[in-house]
Amino acid sequence: MSELITVSAETGEVQNTPVNLLDLSRSKMVDFFLSIGEKKFRAEQMLKWIHHYGVDNFDEMTNISKTLKQKLKEVAEVRGPEVVSSQFSEDGTCKWVVRVTSGSCVETVYIPDGKRGTLCVSSQAGCSLDCSFCSTGKQGFNSDLTVAEIIGQVWIAARHFNNVPAKKDRSITNVVMMGMGEPLMNFDNVVDAMNLMMDDLGYGLSKRRVTLSTSGVVPALRKLGEVTDVSLAVSLHAPNDELRNVLVPINRKYPLAELLDAIDQYMSGLPDKRVVTIEYTLMAGVNDQPEHATQLTQLLKNVPCKINLIPFNPFPHSGYERPSNNAVRRFQEQLQEAGFNVTVRRTRGDDIDAACGQLVGQVADKTRRSERYIAARQSEAG
Repeated sequence: MSELITVSAETGEVQNTPVNLLDLSRSKMVDFFLSIGEKKFRAEQMLKWIHHYGVDNFDEMTNISKTLKQKLKEVAEVRGPEVVSSQFSEDGTCKWVVRVTSGSCVETVYIPDGKRGTLCVSSQAGCSLDCSFCSTGKQGFNSDLTVAEIIGQVWIAARHFNNVPAKKDRSITNVVMMGMGEPLMNFDNVVDAMNLMMDDLGYGLSKRRVTLSTSGVVPALRKLGEVTDVSLAVSLHAPNDELRNVLVPINRKYPLAELLDAIDQYMSGLPDKRVVTIEYTLMAGVNDQPEHATQLTQLLKNVPCKINLIPFNPFPHSGYERPSNNAVRRFQEQLQEAGFNVTVRRTRGDDIDAACGQLVGQVADKTRRSERYIAARQSEAG
């Protein structure tokens, strides 16, 4: 039996739910076809149809027999997340809002840059963490996304661009797990989805072109190196524990010394030479002063890294402001003089609220965090 067996909460009756094949990694796809009495090679065919060609209708799969098509219709489906809306920026950035099983909506953003096309993918509906400067965190948290809901974002974008992995001029060249949510808090589903991104029968992306970004969930980061070798980005945002405790509250549980040790462990375990990307959001008068740059150079002096400075993207009632261009340039130059490779992330898609830190979706918040946040801001406003 390959259907997912569920019990109705209303009637108590047993219900057979079709298996969503978009939810299956290569090994799980093999297991599925073996479970319905089919050969292993059927898994390869199905993965290609789903991820290479974006086909969700069994009748359109030309190298599958009528008998198997009928069997699949009875026990399986290919169902991506529902696209609620899509927006396209003047600079070429695209944003899709998709509804997930919990009823919440999450956002996916595609950012073109010359021959490079980066897809920013969400891992949770809302975020289980509460970084003070991130609008996603202020929406609270509802649920982890399933594998189908994570890889489904890539599937939707690939279908939009007619993106076939074998093509050299494909639109999607990079995927970053930098959308809504903390990826390491949804560990197993994120790892399975990333494996599909890198699988030749999936999207065929290089491990250098799939990047997981974390705020510093240290135990999960240590575990990550045992199961994958994707590229790593770390949302640092502060050069000392005192400030980071305020900006990135998980730092209170896993302070900088522990985080840096986990980063070193992960990067040292990679089979090739790569550096970690340090993400640092600059907020006027908060973490953008010369003394902060000095502290950052000391903190990272023994960490092979590149630093990505992100000028803060405002959102209502955030309490933070974007630094001036001069302040950003001074901060960058101070780090460069210390020998670091430093880039400043260009703001893209802000006309459709698709810039870094602006993703909010529509989250059915289970934490009541958004309610408390709005009440606090209204109180401060008098």
